[in-house]
Amino acid sequence: MSAIIKRYFEAFNAKDIPAMLECLSDDVAHHVNEGTVRRGKPAFGAFCAHMARCYDETLTDMVIFEAPSQGRAAAEYTVNGTYLATDTGLPAAHGQRYKLSAGSFFDVAEDKITRVTTRYNLSDWIAQVSGSDGT
Repeated sequence: MSAIIKRYFEAFNAKDIPAMLECLSDDVAHHVNEGTVRRGKPAFGAFCAHMARCYDETLTDMVIFEAPSQGRAAAEYTVNGTYLATDTGLPAAHGQRYKLSAGSFFDVAEDKITRVTTRYNLSDWIAQVSGSDGT
């Protein structure tokens, strides 16, 4: 099961949205941080396109955990990013760099990801891109 999760994150870091979509079931449930659930590959692809326009991110320090008998996995990682374009309701973008701890949780069935849930500290991200992170 960890192979599909590794492929998903390798595709993410390669900025290869079609390869990410290949890892997903057609009816994937995408639970985004601070957002609503998006269902299906088209919604996931649209989200990825939006994110690629606003953010340039690479994930490092990846650790994957899995419970194959339950069809579940999780990953903890560091998000290394640059804020490229202002996202709705968030501070103005002007190339700010940020670094966050984050995690994703997955359901997997028939070698496809059926649920992706991502969590990170939005307040920390806002502080970093607003210049109030103490650095």
